[in-house]
Amino acid sequence: MRAIYSLSMTLALPLICLRLVWRGLRQRGYLQHVGERFGRFSSPRSSGCVWIHAVSVGETRAAKPLIDAIRARFPERPVLLTGMTPAGRQTALDLFGDTATIAFLPYDLAWLQRRLIAHFQPALLLVMETEIWPNLLRACAETGVPAMLVNARLSERSRRGYARFAPVRSLVRDALQNLHAISAQSTADGERLSSLGARNIVVNGNLKFDFADDPVRFTLGKSWRSGSGRSRVLVMASTRDGEEPPLLRAYARTFSVEERATMLLVVVPRHPQRFEEVWSLLQKSGMRAARRSVAGPAGAEVWLGDSMGEMSAYFAMADIAIVGGSFENLGGQNFIEAAAVGVPVVVGPHTFNFAEATRGAADAGALLQVADADHAMQVACDLFRDEPRRGAMGLAATRFAQAHQGATQKTMGLIAPLLSK
Repeated sequence: MRAIYSLSMTLALPLICLRLVWRGLRQRGYLQHVGERFGRFSSPRSSGCVWIHAVSVGETRAAKPLIDAIRARFPERPVLLTGMTPAGRQTALDLFGDTATIAFLPYDLAWLQRRLIAHFQPALLLVMETEIWPNLLRACAETGVPAMLVNARLSERSRRGYARFAPVRSLVRDALQNLHAISAQSTADGERLSSLGARNIVVNGNLKFDFADDPVRFTLGKSWRSGSGRSRVLVMASTRDGEEPPLLRAYARTFSVEERATMLLVVVPRHPQRFEEVWSLLQKSGMRAARRSVAGPAGAEVWLGDSMGEMSAYFAMADIAIVGGSFENLGGQNFIEAAAVGVPVVVGPHTFNFAEATRGAADAGALLQVADADHAMQVACDLFRDEPRRGAMGLAATRFAQAHQGATQKTMGLIAPLLSK
């Protein structure tokens, strides 16, 4: 089955290249470092490095506590960090600067993956979360590079998709069996992966709970809040295509003119290529709009968070966070950073990518899950009017985040023996 997959990938390369150009017209970063996607690297060799693959922004940020722990334990080991998106690459540069080699992962053809392995000669590959690339994992197995899936998660929806067709099920099973081990976020994730043929699964928790608060970003968020001239701040975080219009309409319907006069609404889209689209939408909303890239929030009724790497600062200025990716059928986005700074969280009905964390936060009293945009704004309105309840939710959020820390050291228990050889 892998041979058919490889042939399909080869035949699709011209279309893949056209899509790369098309995406590059919207986001110039896709047209940079193109050679790396074909296994051509200008970075120096780093024999014996620890190779971490994190597809984009969220996975890259989740990898930070693990990379920090690896560096502390094995300072002699270089770090190679690969990704797939320009936003993920920029996040890697922001977090690790010149202390790690950063590159795009080649397209999933075995001969391209072997080029990367021959160039960097890694000692270990750690694949973050849900990336299952059959030729990547096969190339590692053939060249003797142990590969692990870490912070692994798999929604029931994805499991059904993989299992529905026998050829896909066979391809995924073979890929998973090329892994040395899997560090899963939850028992449910481990069981779903096991049902697809994965072996050597250990449940170690979610690395995202170990992401340390950045005091610089926290202070920045507080300074934004004090400079806004508003006494209350509502953040719509990680919103995705189709979510902002109903949320903005619901905001205007739910909060009175008098209430909105004391409030700042902050909108932070998940993807940078949508910043201009959302800015146009905010300009047409009837509210005084400003954007982070141009001006601070002073005098604005709605502020566009059109910056990367500052999500923790946006959460630090918030009284309440409505987290997107959950009002369309997209599976939700990470809300853990909001909980970690004691911000009550509201999410929509579609959270299958964060099902375990959502249930846990709701049970702890840190999060409220709602049916739609109108319900979300009504809940936010109720919380603004009920300060004791809002405070209790914030305290529960902090306790929830703290209670789930520790995945990094548990995961290091799997990694360390492979790097100590």
